[in-house]
Amino acid sequence: MRIVLASGSPRRREILRSLGWSFDVTVPDVDESVVPGESPRDMALRLARAKALSASMDTGGALTIGADTVVDVDGAALGKPEDRSDAMRMLVMLSGRTHMVHTGVAMARSGEVMTSGVETTGVTFGALTEAEMTAFVDSGDGLDKAGAYAIQGRGALMVERIDGCYYNVVGLPAFRLNRMLRSLGEGCDQVWPIE
Repeated sequence: MRIVLASGSPRRREILRSLGWSFDVTVPDVDESVVPGESPRDMALRLARAKALSASMDTGGALTIGADTVVDVDGAALGKPEDRSDAMRMLVMLSGRTHMVHTGVAMARSGEVMTSGVETTGVTFGALTEAEMTAFVDSGDGLDKAGAYAIQGRGALMVERIDGCYYNVVGLPAFRLNRMLRSLGEGCDQVWPIE
């Protein structure tokens, strides 16, 4: 089975490689603007479906996987910070509290979405000092990531606890992904790489 990952995320590629799966990559051209009144969860699902659908038109019948991860604080979506000041603002919002990370995943083939869903993980940050937040922002680690952090690397030092799938916070929920493939008859009966 040929798989195409419709994402430019190096973290998503790394997750699929760690599973031992063979896949190609294409980066779809999808408008990721926020729709007024849309919940972060719905946004993640809409964008995952749009990415999978868009990319599947040019993949020659391959199973195309689209994903989108949204950080949710009190029902507001935190995207990638615009600059250092915006990154600090986000870390202040996240400090000492729990937020949700939603990853929408969709699978499409030849312009048809075959299955989709959303995985949600709760992430609790410890109370951070201004010096800790400044040092993290100065590291540059979170400037290109939703919510101004990534759980892998230095971002792990801020995370006190997670409730749910770790890989979901990284950007692609592996367990849900495999279950979705199996529901399409594409996966195997055991959690093994797909050849």
